[in-house]
Amino acid sequence: VNESWQPSDFMPDTAANDAQQQLLTFRERAKALPDSVLVVLIGGMVTEEALPSYQTWLNRLRGITDETGMSESPWAVWSRGWTAEENRHGDLLNRYLYLTGRVNMRAVETTIHHLIKDGFNPQTENDPYLGFIYTSFQERATKIAHRNVGILAKRAGEDTLHTICGHIASDEARHETAYKLFMTKIFEVDAAGAIISFAEMMKRKITMPAAAMQDGEDTNLFTKYSKFAQTLGVYTVKHYSEIIAELVQHWKIETLSGLSDKAAKAQDYLSTLSLRYQKLAERAIAEGGGSFSWLYGREVV
Repeated sequence: VNESWQPSDFMPDTAANDAQQQLLTFRERAKALPDSVLVVLIGGMVTEEALPSYQTWLNRLRGITDETGMSESPWAVWSRGWTAEENRHGDLLNRYLYLTGRVNMRAVETTIHHLIKDGFNPQTENDPYLGFIYTSFQERATKIAHRNVGILAKRAGEDTLHTICGHIASDEARHETAYKLFMTKIFEVDAAGAIISFAEMMKRKITMPAAAMQDGEDTNLFTKYSKFAQTLGVYTVKHYSEIIAELVQHWKIETLSGLSDKAAKAQDYLSTLSLRYQKLAERAIAEGGGSFSWLYGREVV
């Protein structure tokens, strides 16, 4: 833990003699970011800040519960470690946005408050198979989104944000690897159950963690944010399709044999699912636009 990066590593040192100059330099760089990039950055930060909902959900999965809050069971230790690493993401992005001086932080904080209060239901029914399929998918999706926001920051000339997004994306990549490994082991001992669960989770569709996002006034906030993410290439239908394809390949879905009839039908469904979404991606048109309380009601295009 002591060797891990922490949010303050990327922020101006407020205790330094030149703290004011550091802040001025920081804000000057942040001016390079277009409002549209701020929108997707804020949406990502709000998503990360709803971590209490995600830990609560993870600890409800059967067999994963942390019975005492300090349980030494491997699952409980993993859950707390994952939460501790993830906690840095929202903290870091929150501080970054606050220090830019370009964001209505009260509106952002109100959005976070609503999101945690309103909850999160990924439709996994406390089933660990469904849960680990969801996390395998979602960690990869989050990695892609943070990486692409970093690319947009780099393109705008904001290297600090590019570095920040890179570190967060690296965390998500490690978490993705772990969750995929959990499911790999499940496939080894219960291929039929695992593949049926995989198909079922895909039929339910992956609910984005911030799907209930609102600021108390705009109940269409998540849709507007998502359209910007699609338009800017941060997270798109094409990415959704590619994640399905990657998981199908990683878990060797198409080569599994000796399956029950139900499992074989799930295999057939999964083998062509990515292509269906790819066709949707080719037809998808998302034009981001609208005003956001996060940016003092400014119209963003």
